Amino acid sequence: MKVDYLIAEIGSTTTVVNALKFSDNKILIAQGKYYTTVLQGDVTIGLKNAIADMEKGFGERITWNKMLATSSAAGGLKITVHGLVEDMTVKAAREAALGAGGIIKMVTSSKLYRSDIKKIKNIKPNLIMIAGGTDFGERDTAIYNCEVLSKENLGIPIIYCGNKANVEDVKEIFKGKELYIVDNVYPRIDELNVEPAREVIQKAFEKNIIKAPGMDRIKEVVDGIIMPTPGAVMESAKLLYKNLGDVLVIDVGGATTDVHSVTEGSTEIQDILISPEPKAKRTVEGDLGVYINSINLINLLENRELENLDKEYIKNHIRAIPYSNEEKACSLILTKKATELAINRHIGYIKRVYGSKNKFVAYGKDLSKIKYIVGTGGALTRLKGGTEILENTRYIKDDLTMYPRKEAKILIDNMYIMACAGVLSKENEDYALVLLKKSLGL
Repeated sequence: MKVDYLIAEIGSTTTVVNALKFSDNKILIAQGKYYTTVLQGDVTIGLKNAIADMEKGFGERITWNKMLATSSAAGGLKITVHGLVEDMTVKAAREAALGAGGIIKMVTSSKLYRSDIKKIKNIKPNLIMIAGGTDFGERDTAIYNCEVLSKENLGIPIIYCGNKANVEDVKEIFKGKELYIVDNVYPRIDELNVEPAREVIQKAFEKNIIKAPGMDRIKEVVDGIIMPTPGAVMESAKLLYKNLGDVLVIDVGGATTDVHSVTEGSTEIQDILISPEPKAKRTVEGDLGVYINSINLINLLENRELENLDKEYIKNHIRAIPYSNEEKACSLILTKKATELAINRHIGYIKRVYGSKNKFVAYGKDLSKIKYIVGTGGALTRLKGGTEILENTRYIKDDLTMYPRKEAKILIDNMYIMACAGVLSKENEDYALVLLKKSLGL
């Protein structure tokens, strides 16, 4: 059978391939998986074996018009971010990197020191982001950092997203090196402009992913777009926002829990917000995973959350893929905890100010206008109880709050397809939306 697209999700441990045909009511024709073979020095081994597994399950050979991929293998998209002021340009650049699917390995404000350069060399990031200064504001810090990094000849692509008055100087400093010039992520006080940087980060990732160990032959198999997996999930979230309204996506995984929100929040909160937030925001909690980082969640469980079990019992019944009822029950307890903590870290808060004309001020992301709460990732989509966990993220009272309200509708990514739809949206938005709606039961 010939399908429209074959889309691969190359994870850190597992590679999954999805065969999609949009003239068929089923859409998802077949699926196959195999363990990721980056550590064996060639990711295409796992990719080809996943295709063989798909064809074996389907019962016949499958061909396709185009193959796309998302990847979090080979360490994912490692980025270091260097700006001027922690709460302003540094924050803006960090938001851009996270929303593009990056893993932030290092953040600095002000000028780079020798110790900073040493850390960058040890990290060996895929990209280095340099921000700093509002447009036509402070120039020296960003120029200094560019000069320092240029002299090191690190061979790492640079994305400059700072004061546009520096652009010509930055081009001269990095002449002959891989440089991407992007609109300032913080062009004016209290204004974020992160989307242009996100687009360029993903382009730079696609160009350079083939340099990562074990990934150098990927273009032999994948002839279309390659995106970082978290960035692809964000693209799906933005597509849902565009077509359905304000959306919150929670992705509970074995190692991390990601939260993506696309909303401007309420005007009431905006009026008391201390500093701007991006409309599309991603946070990643690297310590909250239901398998690799399960011990962190177990240690955080309170007695009332144990459901008549003890922590040692839960620890002994955690598996990468739970099969027995006991294993599933323990994984569900951790999924509930990971969801609660990740939402609490993603969301902002409101604070009463005494002795001021404004009775309240707000910090962080406002989710009070969310219309849809979407659960994705293995834990929320494959364990029974994901819907109930997401229902508990809503705030049922009418108080002033930044939490989603009781009216928010719960949706589950039943086909576990959000990353797949995200990369597909770069090729064909209409197909991607059809796929998402099918998976979410809309």
